Amino acid sequence: MFYVYLVASAALIPILDNFFEILRHSYSWWLVPLLFVAFFLGFVILHILITVLWILTIRTDRPVKQRPAFRRWINLTVPLLMKLVRVSVKASGVEKVPEKGRMLFVCNHQHDFDPVMMLSVFPDYDIGFIGKKEIYKTMPLIGKAMHGLCCLPIDRENNREAAKTVIEAVHILKEGKASIGLFPEGYVSKSCELLPFRNGSLKIACKAKAPIVVCVLNNTRSIPRRMFLRHTDIELRVLSVISPDKYEGMTTVELGDIIHAQMKTALDEIRNKKNN
Repeated sequence: MFYVYLVASAALIPILDNFFEILRHSYSWWLVPLLFVAFFLGFVILHILITVLWILTIRTDRPVKQRPAFRRWINLTVPLLMKLVRVSVKASGVEKVPEKGRMLFVCNHQHDFDPVMMLSVFPDYDIGFIGKKEIYKTMPLIGKAMHGLCCLPIDRENNREAAKTVIEAVHILKEGKASIGLFPEGYVSKSCELLPFRNGSLKIACKAKAPIVVCVLNNTRSIPRRMFLRHTDIELRVLSVISPDKYEGMTTVELGDIIHAQMKTALDEIRNKKNN
């Protein structure tokens, strides 16, 4: 798919040469802005088309696995998407995250855009998110893309099925296939207040003995009503990295309480700073 993209882009070169030749003889320089608009729209449409065709080739009836080429393509697509919808992320504390290894990324959940924001900040960690199973049924194209990125569906209303997802996530971490992204609230917080955790999901870290990267996101709920119209600034903070030796012997409830307290303190600080 990447080579198709290159070939299609290269095909535009003679077209551009002919266009500029026409401009040189006709002095129609007012066409230049139209050229750039047409070129940009063509670039976006071509990129979307290749992405959709690539996603359609992903089979969800097979076990999840890391697809390096598809991952690189998505890492290229995410910044383009953010430019298009006029979103930027101000990240702090990223230096706390180890440069190598697989880990569990834990974050609050304000909007469905949250995973995209995290992918933009952590493109090198191959994060596969745990998402509600309904996405795979109601939005099959998104579900296919998630499957191709080592994401896992979870049934929030069926504890037995949820436990299977936890076990699969543990295997992914232990085998080094991907890092795992988790929103322990279980649901999007429409009020942006931090919801109680479903602490059972933290068993992933405990069983895999993986470092836990604690993050908070703020202002992602503003994206839908501002996209394309006004610029939106999103803040992501890495609060801490909890190594396995620090949470060894803790219950998931105790671990969840520590992470919840860290997130709540950080979110309160962000809001107080914004209000002042």
